[in-house]
Amino acid sequence: MEAIWRSYDTVAADYARTVKDPGALDPLSRAVLGAFAELVMSAGLGPVADVGCGPGKVTAYLSGLGVPAFGIDLSPGMVELARTAHPELRFDVGSMSALTADDGELGGILAFSSTHHLPPVELPAVYAEFHRALAPGGHLLLVTRVGAEEHRHRTYGYGGDPAPFDSYRLPEDRIAELLEQAGFTITGRTLQAPEAGAERPVAGFLARKPATAAASQG
Repeated sequence: MEAIWRSYDTVAADYARTVKDPGALDPLSRAVLGAFAELVMSAGLGPVADVGCGPGKVTAYLSGLGVPAFGIDLSPGMVELARTAHPELRFDVGSMSALTADDGELGGILAFSSTHHLPPVELPAVYAEFHRALAPGGHLLLVTRVGAEEHRHRTYGYGGDPAPFDSYRLPEDRIAELLEQAGFTITGRTLQAPEAGAERPVAGFLARKPATAAASQG
């Protein structure tokens, strides 16, 4: 985890300049974010944590849609940029593998292109942590690139800054299986072809924590 936040601290300013604002994303990506916003607002179960929020662009986008959202990121540099750009919103330094939320406190969790740095062996514990922190009936949106059990190591980041990054790609069905094993019910899936300059498709998973223990057993 330390290697991740140190690398993102190094590239934070270039990352914030390079990454698109959510309003400039493709129509399907915006539609998935909009659907997630509608689901969590309709449920009315609590705030939404944007885990791996980076400079806060997606957190602010959700807030603009009426979602009570706050951001969490490992990188203090990213959190500082997010607080500066969006002083009206809450941003915390923290880890998605050990959320500070109480059991069942959150109405929603967004992991938008933020879990791909985790080795696959760590994903079950992270998904279980998402499940723990969500209220019964709460919603998760997970968006990530998918592939065939791939591990990539880079020595540079956004803007060409020297910083090591490891990333992992899993098959779409494997991610869905891990979410279900953590106790989630998959309510929707999307798969987008790679955009220009990219090599791997992007998968989106809308999932729900069952409202009752009986529902999860049935």
